[in-house]
Amino acid sequence: MGPWRCLLLLPLLAPALPAQQQHLMEYVERRLTLLEERISQWHDQSSRYSTELRDFKNQVLGMLEAAEKEREAMRAEAESAAVRVDRLEREVDYLETQNPAPPCVEVDETLMDKQVATAKQRKNEKYTKLTDCSDTIASVRAMKILKRFGSASGLWTKDAAGSSEKIYVFDGTANDTVYVFPRMREFTLFSATRKAARIKLPYPWVGTGHLVYDGHLYYIRQQGLSFQVIKFNLANKTVVDSSVFPAEEQIPVFGLSPSTYIEVSADEEGLWAIYATKEDEKNMCLAKLDPASLDIEQMWDTPCPRENAEGAFVVCGALHVVYNTRLPSRARVQCVFDVSGTLAPEDASLVYFPKRYGSHSSLKYSPRERQIYAWDDGYQIIYRMEMKKKLEV
Repeated sequence: MGPWRCLLLLPLLAPALPAQQQHLMEYVERRLTLLEERISQWHDQSSRYSTELRDFKNQVLGMLEAAEKEREAMRAEAESAAVRVDRLEREVDYLETQNPAPPCVEVDETLMDKQVATAKQRKNEKYTKLTDCSDTIASVRAMKILKRFGSASGLWTKDAAGSSEKIYVFDGTANDTVYVFPRMREFTLFSATRKAARIKLPYPWVGTGHLVYDGHLYYIRQQGLSFQVIKFNLANKTVVDSSVFPAEEQIPVFGLSPSTYIEVSADEEGLWAIYATKEDEKNMCLAKLDPASLDIEQMWDTPCPRENAEGAFVVCGALHVVYNTRLPSRARVQCVFDVSGTLAPEDASLVYFPKRYGSHSSLKYSPRERQIYAWDDGYQIIYRMEMKKKLEV
């Protein structure tokens, strides 16, 4: 097609070009309108979601504030309940004190005279050992002060024969309520007695010479001028047996512990009683106890003086007496008496206890743990002992 023919077609195509542009503009306008509608819809949905999220956040914050208020109210109620429980326990203890109902324990005078006569016949006899224990204390290996609890004088211990981890606490030298903590952790961490169970004894104790042994509590009761050893079952809370101690005119066994007349001790051989009488008021006496019947199996006069003595314990059949002064100073084992005669006093180690607060009111040796539970001016202390054979000392 020649140039002249193109010129002839231009008049025919000119009207078609504006129509195509018009259609294109309409299409673009429709697409833009659609896009604007979608943007508006997205904006409405976004605003609605933001409002719902803000409402949900406010709702959660309100719930949290309400939960915090409820928690504070519950804590206040729990503290109030604990205060009421403590007050109720004190009131119950007071009522029991005002209206005691102890079981009747008769004292057979004939049996007591027979026990005294038998004990005197066996006095200072040669002792036949029950075990092959031949250890003695070489030194204090370590000392741990746990806490301060209760009065200046008292006693704390574990069961010397059983495997229980319970801690038994006797606060004071004249009381009738024993605190029992389930483990050492509860006794160490909590200053109050809220975590402790309470055992109400049928008779009040005297002194700090008591002992927990094989599920039983052996404690001392004063009745007039005589002293009874009470055997108390810790499982069913009943008195199993009791016995008047067959010694006449007893006096405090330790010069620095005037409230303790009998010290019940346990070692690898069993139960022992440390005491003193006016017959030989300068020195202590030692007796072997039958845990089942509370009979005195044997008795010994020891060369260990009472003066400046603050406590004593038995290890492998050897009495160890701890001495101090009335002023705070280092306590030391200065007298050892071996009932079997295998350890001479001059061969025993001079064991020193670290300088502390005052003087020991109780020293309880644990034969299964080889350590001593001590009460020193209200502080509860553990002494871990270094042991040696008697022939090696």
